[in-house]
Amino acid sequence: MTNVQAWDYAVGMIKVDGLEPTKEFKEYIEKEKRGELTMEDIKRYLDRKYKAKEG
Repeated sequence: MTNVQAWDYAVGMIKVDGLEPTKEFKEYIEKEKRGELTMEDIKRYLDRKYKAKEG
């Protein structure tokens, strides 16, 4: 499975539950697909986003 296919699959699985990734997260995904970001960048983005909501 390619990186692009993996992301498409992951987003499809989210949509099965009736959810939609945010516009900002979709932009991060597209940048990662193009090699402009790494998975570590995505992880840091998600950590910041969800840690901020805890407090």
